[in-house]
Amino acid sequence: MELNTRGRYAVMAMADLAKHDGPHAVPLSAIAERQHLSVAYLEQIFLRLRRAGLVGSARGRAGGYHLGRPAEEITVAAIMEAVEEETRMTRCMGEEGVGCLGPEKCLTHNLWHALGTHIRSFLSGVTLAQVLDGQRVVPTVAPTKTTVMPNGGVTA
Repeated sequence: MELNTRGRYAVMAMADLAKHDGPHAVPLSAIAERQHLSVAYLEQIFLRLRRAGLVGSARGRAGGYHLGRPAEEITVAAIMEAVEEETRMTRCMGEEGVGCLGPEKCLTHNLWHALGTHIRSFLSGVTLAQVLDGQRVVPTVAPTKTTVMPNGGVTA
């Protein structure tokens, strides 16, 4: 799996915002400068984050952004979902009757699908506050045991 820049930048920017969140809104230009990101790209990202309720905005001279809720309540998965970042590991699009190789699934489909499920579970258990702590990230949700069966099926 390779995360695109939108997902990585969204998490970086949200961590920066959480670190500098206070009584005054944080301008995007300040986040962009600290994280070496484009202001124009951050504007696109923050539009999606605002729509998802993860950030709020303030207009005017002292305008900028603030967290929409406490960092302890914002998961990395919520940030990724807000910017439409996928954790899909297979080539197939998940549509009924559409596989990785046309109408069929590839031989390793179930393996990669199970890995994607673990990644989503992990990111759902990691909060923005944990990311800021800078310690080893241990998700609050216990990972499920997934078994790939000989017939290609997956159990969770």
